Amino acid sequence: MPVTATLSRKFYEKFGDDLTNELVNWLNQVDATYRSELRELNEGNFARFDAKLEQRATQLDATIELRFTALDAKIDRRTAELDAKIEQRIGWLDAKLEKRIAELKAAMHALESRLEARMSAFEARIIRWMFLFWVGQAVTTVGLVFGVVRLVGR
Repeated sequence: MPVTATLSRKFYEKFGDDLTNELVNWLNQVDATYRSELRELNEGNFARFDAKLEQRATQLDATIELRFTALDAKIDRRTAELDAKIEQRIGWLDAKLEKRIAELKAAMHALESRLEARMSAFEARIIRWMFLFWVGQAVTTVGLVFGVVRLVGR
């Protein structure tokens, strides 16, 4: 707190220069001592606070690292489970696809066999019809030849 000029002048008038200067020096020394002690006390408190803060930060880092490790393990486990499920589904789909392909091949072979049988039957009918047509043509041709020969021979 500032000392007013009037108070300072009264001190000098009442006690003299030597005593007042000595009192001012003593008060300045006390003030410097208290300031020094306060500074040391503050530095000590700050050092303790800084150490606690560092300790808490280290604990927080350890906790975060532990949680990340647990999270990584959980993600790895879930990924492995998902991979296993996917592999299982792929195996199931492969088996189903193989079964369907086998069924389709069997159906195609059956269709091919039926088609071959129908083609053979159609071929036999065509040959019969061709034979009948050929016989009809041959008979007609023979009849015409005999008719022409008869006409010419007359």
